[in-house]
Amino acid sequence: MFKVPKGWPRPVYDLSHNPLSEKKILLGRALFHDPILSADSTISCVSCHLQYSAFTHVDHKLSHGIAGHIGRRNSPTLMNMAWGTQFMWDGAVNHLDMQPLAPIAHPDEMAFAADSVVLRFRRSDVYKRLFYEAWGDSDITGERFLKSMAQFMLTLVSSNSKYDKVMRHEDNAAFTPQEANGYRLFRANCEACHKEPLFTTNGFANNGLPIDTGLNDMGRMGVTGRPADSLLFKIPTLRNIEFSYPYMHDGRFSKLRDVVEHYATGIEYGPTLSPELRKPIMLSPNEKVDLVAFLLTLTDRGFLFDTAFSFPVDVLGR
Repeated sequence: MFKVPKGWPRPVYDLSHNPLSEKKILLGRALFHDPILSADSTISCVSCHLQYSAFTHVDHKLSHGIAGHIGRRNSPTLMNMAWGTQFMWDGAVNHLDMQPLAPIAHPDEMAFAADSVVLRFRRSDVYKRLFYEAWGDSDITGERFLKSMAQFMLTLVSSNSKYDKVMRHEDNAAFTPQEANGYRLFRANCEACHKEPLFTTNGFANNGLPIDTGLNDMGRMGVTGRPADSLLFKIPTLRNIEFSYPYMHDGRFSKLRDVVEHYATGIEYGPTLSPELRKPIMLSPNEKVDLVAFLLTLTDRGFLFDTAFSFPVDVLGR
């Protein structure tokens, strides 16, 4: 079940409008893993959001969908979503309950319609039972479908990395000298955008990436139409970054050291560049290594391998 970690801010998601229950979470978990949500029943949420890679994909830069279609962006990680204010790389979705509709409807992802999904549930003996057990009657609706998925996603809380244990003074946890220096460097150079403890501000920024001329992705401007939002993308959390490669909205970097090198030497200056990046970040080779060492302390292996999030074999039976 959902629990706010000690010392964390109050969640943004209003649980009073969607009170959690074990049966609704189980229904959402089944839906998350089931390719029934796609037009040809080949793509599930987990196809692009694998648990062991912090609920993203690792084997290609851009998301893949039905019939071999390839999307335009790297899939974002899924964790600590109760604190999210806007979702997707461009913030096109502003409520967790609505989040699943974007990939379901996208022609290069699941290419399906929400009302057609609901009709499939109504023809499924498995989902007739799961919806009844979760909601107390046989009424299968789009609202109940979306709220059940939101309940499962709300449980994806990652808060038990080495960093967290050090902050909580737990189990005699302590940074190594290298990690401690990396933490110092992180706070001096990175924390303005990747604010603790969520390691994101949930805002949007132009982080100085040269535009991929094959994708021509203008980021948030595609949603707002405002030139000031050109090349702004959602600031991702750094939690579990050890396993969430490839990095950036277009998956252009496969190694953490490449990400650090970008911020040290690869910034492309432009009118919407984040103010925090207009001053060069000066790091020695050893400091770059130390910064990566700190980032590795954000790995939460308990989260990555928690069976409460895995495929529900006892429910779907396949």
